Amino acid sequence: MDTEFADVIGHDVTSITCLCGNTVSKEGLIQANSQGVPVYAGANTPVPAGLAAWPDDEDLYTLCPSCGRVYHDTVIEETETAPVAFQVDVAAGPIAEAIRVHWDLST
Repeated sequence: MDTEFADVIGHDVTSITCLCGNTVSKEGLIQANSQGVPVYAGANTPVPAGLAAWPDDEDLYTLCPSCGRVYHDTVIEETETAPVAFQVDVAAGPIAEAIRVHWDLST
């Protein structure tokens, strides 16, 4: 299978336009870990159930909650391209629950 690429402006992961058309300003994009699980950025508070802890090595990914495509932030920052690293199921299971928890905390 050929690698899919999202549009991105420069090294800026917040400028991703996912292949499904989602952006930060549309339905939003979520920082995730290397398994595609949304991470919790809260300082000095317990990680809410369902979310992953912020990675100690800060190896972050960007998850599109609309289609489940995941992009590796380091690749974007180093190459100014946004290849799809992998895709997760956002409709059911632990990723779907983590997305719900993330949005509940964000509102």
